[in-house]
Amino acid sequence: MDAQYTIVIADDHPLFRNALFQSVHMAISGANLLEADSLDSLLTLLDKEDDVDLLLLDLKMPGANGMSGLIQLRSQYPDLPIVVISASEEPSVIRQVRSHGAFGFIPKSSDMRALISSLNQVLDGEPVFPEGLGEGNDELTELTDKIAALTPQQYKVLGMLSDGLLNKQIAYELNVSEATIKAHMTAIFRKLGVKNRTQAVILLQQMDINP
Repeated sequence: MDAQYTIVIADDHPLFRNALFQSVHMAISGANLLEADSLDSLLTLLDKEDDVDLLLLDLKMPGANGMSGLIQLRSQYPDLPIVVISASEEPSVIRQVRSHGAFGFIPKSSDMRALISSLNQVLDGEPVFPEGLGEGNDELTELTDKIAALTPQQYKVLGMLSDGLLNKQIAYELNVSEATIKAHMTAIFRKLGVKNRTQAVILLQQMDINP
């Protein structure tokens, strides 16, 4: 494949990042490869780069817990194909990754040949997931859609809410008025279909999410 692709590798382990770097170069000649080692550095990079063709994402990076990084990225960059590359290979994790809108899942234990084959498949527009997982949980998919409907700012507010911060503390952290935070809360509760903070936090716990 000789097309010029821009691919981002997001993983906080330098050794694995380097191995992935080499694999991508073998799979795609002339690829423009960019790297990030935390969720913050990844978001900064994506903010600057307009034409990213593929994001290879590790679930466990500084700034991301569980599925939170993936969900935030799907919300902010709905058109960006994301393939999760993870050492957590349990079927339940892979099902969650798929229901949260990832384009594929590649186990970190994959050998070089399997990795290159998967990358080529993704860039041909074909999702890549391990076989025999069954379909995702409909209820989980519905919750995911609700979270994805939040704006990036609402997602930040939700994360601080789940950390137990009060409205005035969240307002201070985000440098906005308390009235603005109350407006965000109203919108968040409406989008999630809940009535109060407690219900919102319980919903996040059901999804194994910590924004």
